[in-house]
Amino acid sequence: MRLLISALALLTASISGTSLAAQACGGAETPCVIDSGTYHIVLPETASVKGAVMHLHGGGGTGKGLLGSGLAQEALSRGYIFIAPNGEHPGARFPNNWAVRAQNFGHDKNDIDFLHDVIADVEERHGIDRRRLLLAGFSRGGSMVWDVACEAPGFAHAYAPAAGAFWDELPTNCAGPVRLFHTHGWADRTVPLEGRPLWDGKIAQGDVYASLAIIRAVNGCTGRQPDTTTVEGNHWRRSWTACDGGQLDLLLHPGGHGAPTGWAELVLDWFEEHLTETGD
Repeated sequence: MRLLISALALLTASISGTSLAAQACGGAETPCVIDSGTYHIVLPETASVKGAVMHLHGGGGTGKGLLGSGLAQEALSRGYIFIAPNGEHPGARFPNNWAVRAQNFGHDKNDIDFLHDVIADVEERHGIDRRRLLLAGFSRGGSMVWDVACEAPGFAHAYAPAAGAFWDELPTNCAGPVRLFHTHGWADRTVPLEGRPLWDGKIAQGDVYASLAIIRAVNGCTGRQPDTTTVEGNHWRRSWTACDGGQLDLLLHPGGHGAPTGWAELVLDWFEEHLTETGD
């Protein structure tokens, strides 16, 4: 999504004397360094932390670039720690990226393991509750969220990818049910809903509808069609709730490769509804 440098500067300035000052690392210019990579983190200005939101950048992006995002500001205002890891693969064709399951472009590490390392380091430094973690991601970062949800469903309490799903070849099975809220633009031509081949067909983005079918199956949803559909302005939402485990939501909007206005609020409202339902 498009991020304003001025918003990042404003956010960094507003917290530089409080939450960032209390941290040994994590600010825009001082990422936390662990053996498997780096990440950024911002603490909310509250004595009672509600949980954490981890957001994965798109291909070519950085965690630093997300510190001024709408999701970061909304999460911090609600009392959540905001975590923004860096997808770093210096020797790969696309170094600032994520090693998704099917198309890793020569990436030199397992990013699911890396994200486990990040959250373990955050737990050690700040004592967060893993049962109150939301993993979100945009574009290639969204695809990484799908991979984590499929291969390590217990990593987070819920998942919120946007504008990126599985890549071909699609997984044949996933490890367990999940709570997943996927957002996609109707007019997205960078990552179309149906996916698209790249490099003369050598690789391909996966079909979002096929990705949804995989999660419906692992969640044990009773039918193909959603149990509820709603239209509120430019938000077209479909929800599969009659499932043995987990829940699946699809939010479509008329825009392109990005998130719609109000996405951060919608996603965090949805996340908090599930925290309340499960008593966490």
